[in-house]
Amino acid sequence: MLVQHVMGNKPVNAIWSVTQDNTVFEALELMAAKNIGAVLVLENDLLIGIFSERDYARKVILQGRGSRDTLIREVMTSKVITVETDDKIEECMQIMSDKHIRHLPVNQHGKLIGIISINDIVSAIMHEQKEHISTLESYISGSPYS
Repeated sequence: MLVQHVMGNKPVNAIWSVTQDNTVFEALELMAAKNIGAVLVLENDLLIGIFSERDYARKVILQGRGSRDTLIREVMTSKVITVETDDKIEECMQIMSDKHIRHLPVNQHGKLIGIISINDIVSAIMHEQKEHISTLESYISGSPYS
């Protein structure tokens, strides 16, 4: 299964983002409103970072900072790993596991088109496995030996 299959289950143009000049509080408000665990940080439509719940916990709360007066630029992850739509989801799982991350921005022909989460990948794999099981059950029940 490819990333494009996972992206096909997501709303079109669902790129939730902030700028590096937004406050952490503004980013958290957006994340709460959209029920998401990370937002992309864009500047002139270019990906320059990502801000996640993990960034908030480790770089704001544990550092004693305030979310209303801390700017995203101060706490975002600027080295963002991205994937392409034609990458395999198994490769994405390996990246997420190796790098201890839960979100991967997705590019198509070099253009940012969205983001996938570990939850998206797990859901896609579960759906694919259910289809395989159903196919096997149909095959077995149609067998003259059943």
